[in-house]
Amino acid sequence: MNRINIKGFFIIHTHDYTTKEMQKRVDDYISQFKEGYFSPLSLMARLSEEVGELAREVNHYYGEKPKKESEQVKTVEDELGDILFVLSCFANSLDINLSDAFNTSLTKIETRDKNRWTKKETT
Repeated sequence: MNRINIKGFFIIHTHDYTTKEMQKRVDDYISQFKEGYFSPLSLMARLSEEVGELAREVNHYYGEKPKKESEQVKTVEDELGDILFVLSCFANSLDINLSDAFNTSLTKIETRDKNRWTKKETT
């Protein structure tokens, strides 16, 4: 178990999740409620909201707009976690395997963009 101190908060790292495990954990959580998953349109709105929150945090830490003293402390890591949760909800609600979706996407990128950038020299 690793303990990481980020701006006064301790995060206890106990497990590296596979996408399958993430999707199952999210499904186990959501399945305990009668309402279940939000509609795809609501999930898209929620995902857009979370991406906006990530953009705000990136701008605070790496851009020209510092946080106001009154603003809540959040981290880029928090916002990425929120995005992963919503993506898992989205995928589960549509019966999509995130690992398969990622593999399809990366295979396409590796093929389409294989000569797009200058490769590092290997020694």
